[in-house]
Parts: sequence; structure tokens; C-alpha cells
Amino acid sequence: MLLSHFRHIAPVALLGVVLAACGSSSQDARTGSTASSGPSLVTLDGSSTVFPISEAVAEEFQKANKGTNVTVGISGTGGGFQKFCRGEIDIADASRPISATEVAACEKSGIAYVELPVAYDGIAIAANPKNAWADNITVAELKTLFGPDAQGKITRWNQVRKTWPNREIHLFGAGVDSGTYDYFTEAITGKAKSSRGDFTSSEDDNVLVQGISNDELALGFLPFAYFEENSAKLKLVPVDDAKADNGAGPIAPSPDTIRTGTYQPLSRPVFIYVSTKAAERPEVQRFVEFFIKNADSLVREVNYVGLGGDIYTKIADRFAKRTTGSVFSGVNTVGVTIDQLLAKESGK
Repeated sequence: MLLSHFRHIAPVALLGVVLAACGSSSQDARTGSTASSGPSLVTLDGSSTVFPISEAVAEEFQKANKGTNVTVGISGTGGGFQKFCRGEIDIADASRPISATEVAACEKSGIAYVELPVAYDGIAIAANPKNAWADNITVAELKTLFGPDAQGKITRWNQVRKTWPNREIHLFGAGVDSGTYDYFTEAITGKAKSSRGDFTSSEDDNVLVQGISNDELALGFLPFAYFEENSAKLKLVPVDDAKADNGAGPIAPSPDTIRTGTYQPLSRPVFIYVSTKAAERPEVQRFVEFFIKNADSLVREVNYVGLGGDIYTKIADRFAKRTTGSVFSGVNTVGVTIDQLLAKESGK
């Protein structure tokens, strides 16, 4: 599967492999310009969640554009934005909107950008398949587990729900540089980056899959696409947000519940951010246009949820017009759909 290809290669190693294939081409770290002495180069870095999508697009694009190399790194959403706002990469992969701090950093460096939603994803709550008790969980219980006040105190299953066993609970989740962590904490604890610190965390979602699948007492959060790829190793735990407007009772993430926004509050759009200066280069423009044109089919190949043809047409228009800035204005909006995002931008 495209999702697995290169997944276990460290980003630095992957970048080195691709750059080695580029011969004499060189990239200016500040402008993203490519020297004319070798093949053209498009650089992406950032979210491990968006990585499989960008990797799939890069593979197909390079087949159709033999003279262009595309590198895709995985330094986390936060790490990707740091590089992007320093002008070191052409495109940032992001599993959350750009933050106010990152907006300011890009402005300081003179980096203008176009914000492009490319897919939907959900954050899945997963347990070990041997877990016979946790068939669902509420948002309030997730806050009990992952809130900052839980550190060192909430350590056993029956502290979360009395009917659950008096056994240790071992927690796993995305690393602090991950947009998945930012979104999860915003949605569950009410404040981004606010959580207990004593859980096993990693920006590599495969580490989370391995940890949960090997520990009967484990519970964790990770992108739904990674759950789908590893569904035989993990148990999905539906989430009840205690609200009736999106459906009553516990709801499991699926392509339908994520697309319609009924899986709340853990459904979200994911993005690429394109430097407007980099987009002046023909190879970057072609890559982004190819990305948008082919996203609807490729995102499902790697277990993500497409936005639909009409939405991609609007996003293609957004890129063609070079509509800069963030619709979110540096504020993460939990539960937003792409339709709502575009309506917000148009002022409707």
C-alpha cells in the first residue's frame, strides 16, 4: 500500500535518499529556489498524519513528471511550520490550522501562503483487542484521563468508569509537536497543548500502533487512517460527546461519520500550506494543481476521507487566485467542516 511505502524510513534518511537522486541540483534554504543545473525539486515537511497523503501524491506526480523530484519529511505539524516560516520548504503538511504564533513567525519572515484543505481525518480512540470492557467512552471520561490534573492521579481503569476493572491503564498518544496532539487537547481538555504529561507519546503514529497492540491495558489516540490500516491489531472505541445534534450515543469514526461531522468532537480537516513565493516556480505550481486534482481518489487509497469534487473545485480556485492567509485567523475551530470553512471565507 502507498500508506506503508517509506513509512518506516526516518525523514532525514528519506530526504537524503531523494536528494542523492537529484544529482547536482541545489536548493536555496531561504527562497526554496532550485538551481538550473539539475532536476527541479519540490519540498514538503510537517504532519505525520498528512504524510501518507502527500507521499501518495508525490509518487503519482513524479511518475507523470520525470524531471521533478519531490521530498516529503515528517517533523510534525509544529516542526513543519517552523521550517516553512523560515522559508526552508515549499509546502507545509498540517493536521491542524496554522496557529497565531506561526502566523506571526511567517509574517516576520515575509512568508505569504495559501491555506488548502485536502482531506478529512478523525482522531480514533483505540484499545488493545484483548480489552473486553471499554466498548465506548465519553468526552468527559477522556478529559478525566488526559486532562492536566490527571497526571499521577488517574492511573487505573476503574477511576474512569466504576464498572471497569481495577487494573492499571497505560496511555498512548501523539507527541507534543504533532497537530493531532494540538487538536485532541483542544477538543477534549478545552485548551491546545494542555494535558497530562505522563503518557507514552510519539510523532510517529506507528509507534503508537505498536504500543497499543502489544499492551492489553493500553488506550490511546491516533489518526483514524492509521487505525484503519492496523484495524486487525487494535480495537476501536466509539466516543459519546453527550450532544444530540450530531447523533445520540457513542459514535465510531468512519468515512461517513467523519465526512458528515457526526463523529464529534474528533473529526477535522487536514491541510497543506503553500508558500506563494515557491508557487511562482512552475514545478511547485504543477505539483499543487496535481495534488488538488487527484486528491479525491488518492486520499481514500491511504485511508483518509475525500472532500468531494465540488469542494476540490473551490479549493483549486482558491489556489489559482492565490488567496493568502488563514480562514481560521490562527484560532483552531474544533468540529469545523470544509463547507463551514469556505462559507466563513465568503462571508456567508
